[in-house]
Amino acid sequence: MTLVMLIAFFALLALSMPVGYALVISAGSAILWQGTIPLVLVVVKLFQPSQSFPLLAIPFFILSGSLMMSGKLGEHLVQFAARMVGRFHGGMGQVSVVGSTIFGGVSGSAVAEASALGAMLIPWQKREGYPPAFAAAVTASSSVIAGLLPPSIPLILFSTVSNVSIAALFTAAILPGLMLAGGMMLACYFSGRLRNFPRLSEPAVRQKLGYVLLHAMPALLMPIFIIVLLRAGIATPTEVSVIAVAYALVVSATIYRDLTFASIYAALINTVITTGIVMLVITASSLVGHVLVTERIPTLIATWATEVLGAPWLIMMMMTMIMLTVGMFLDLPAAVLLLGPIFVAIGTTIGIDLVQLGLVVCINLSIGLFTPPVGTTLFIGAAIAKVSIGSVIKELWPFYLVSFTVLLLMMYVPALTIY
Repeated sequence: MTLVMLIAFFALLALSMPVGYALVISAGSAILWQGTIPLVLVVVKLFQPSQSFPLLAIPFFILSGSLMMSGKLGEHLVQFAARMVGRFHGGMGQVSVVGSTIFGGVSGSAVAEASALGAMLIPWQKREGYPPAFAAAVTASSSVIAGLLPPSIPLILFSTVSNVSIAALFTAAILPGLMLAGGMMLACYFSGRLRNFPRLSEPAVRQKLGYVLLHAMPALLMPIFIIVLLRAGIATPTEVSVIAVAYALVVSATIYRDLTFASIYAALINTVITTGIVMLVITASSLVGHVLVTERIPTLIATWATEVLGAPWLIMMMMTMIMLTVGMFLDLPAAVLLLGPIFVAIGTTIGIDLVQLGLVVCINLSIGLFTPPVGTTLFIGAAIAKVSIGSVIKELWPFYLVSFTVLLLMMYVPALTIY
């Protein structure tokens, strides 16, 4: 049954069918091919995941991010980042990284971040004399920071398949996210210095810095606000997501004063579309999971890994290679939901902390977002910069080096993730 499902799934992907539909059709076909499971079970398995209360956090976090990113917030964040790092070597590239780090604490989605920030920063960098391919590479790679920093959608999904506390995942992800941001800023600095990229000539005047900091503060406080509410036990993740929407509405209406019925409507439409895509993958992954569990695939893989590989570091390396390969072809939410249950079974068997495993999974699969042949943020950056994918890939090697360094540290230095 599993073999039939895999053959059908990859055949449908080769025909360019969207991942969610390919998962439903391949898993449903496998169940029907076996013939011993009632067809009504397919419908039940598709319906059950949508009834999960914690998953309500996803549309509300998407809505709060859409509300805050659709107005003046982006402009103030870019101004703040430019004042902070624009005067250094590779400064405008560093502005993209700082902006991505802050936006990651608002949107929780790498794709949304690449689209919103890329549309602002890539043309700006091109006008200032930066190579278009480099501008696209910075946007494509730094946008994946959103996959780690709260309110990360991938971490919420991993929590649903592993029963790990969302608050614990959010808290543990802060340090890796900041390490990734710091490493990418260093990559921009050395690239700018070696290649003599232009710098912003205007110094960071203290009064102006204070002004832009004041206007960017609502966005800077949002991830802190989320973590405090979760870690203090004041609210559940779902309740925090609703509070985040209220926070975004109040900030947009009273501080930035750019909240309109048109912007609310656009944010709601974006939320419905994005949530629909994510929920289709979630429900389809439940069906796939049923097929795998029925044939005890996670247990068999875990047993094989412990008996053949033995050492936990070798097993972790095997999982990493699988995730890097899958991440190059599947979008991040789908990959988390497909691989999460299998790797949770393996991690539990060999004694890996599931919080650490969750971060390793998200970093691994995030790298796939800017890796060919199906790198989503890679394609977004190249499209906005109007350059070829090949030219962007040539500019990405420093950012791959940083990402793999952080990944290895997360894998083999547990104290960095479970502190």
